[in-house]
Amino acid sequence: MSTRIHFATSVYSEPLQKRGTAKLNDELAQECEQLEAFDVDGRKWSAANYPGGYTSYASMNELHRFSSTFEGLEKKIGKHVRAYAKALDFDLRGREVFMTDCWVNVMPPFTTHGLHLHPLSFISGTYYVRTPEGCPGIKFEDPRLDRFMAAPPRKSKVQPINETFITYPAVAGNVVLFESWLRHEVPANQSEEERISISFNYAWR
Repeated sequence: MSTRIHFATSVYSEPLQKRGTAKLNDELAQECEQLEAFDVDGRKWSAANYPGGYTSYASMNELHRFSSTFEGLEKKIGKHVRAYAKALDFDLRGREVFMTDCWVNVMPPFTTHGLHLHPLSFISGTYYVRTPEGCPGIKFEDPRLDRFMAAPPRKSKVQPINETFITYPAVAGNVVLFESWLRHEVPANQSEEERISISFNYAWR
């Protein structure tokens, strides 16, 4: 065909590791619970900005610098970030790629996380710790959406490359990476249990 694809938006999704995931997630879940109990400022901020849920984003967002468990997670995620950066053809020869932020998200039933992006970083992502049946995935928006002038509606079934929104399911043990400028959200948690994830940003120099 004469039709070609340009200006692609790539999202990366892979299991963090081949074995030992259940033990790691148990350790992370325990630390997340302890952090939420300890983090008074984070709970206050969450009550005003993350109704129903808890995030350490505005209070303790460098967990990889303070916890050996999160430091170990950083090392594992770093391998995936380098693979993703290579697939994106970034020229990082002689450059350092490093995690700048790392924070916890706890979403009880009915909690949502509105549409947003991650400024001041080039790769962002999420690692899933607890994903009860029926919990939401991460939903990405076509970055060209505000330029679809006079476009007709899409068919009910379209190719993935023509989707206006695409959702990656939340799977415990999986890491999802995306370029930080890509807007995304997490719809309401329709399960009866907490959904726990760890989000992070990467920069380069």
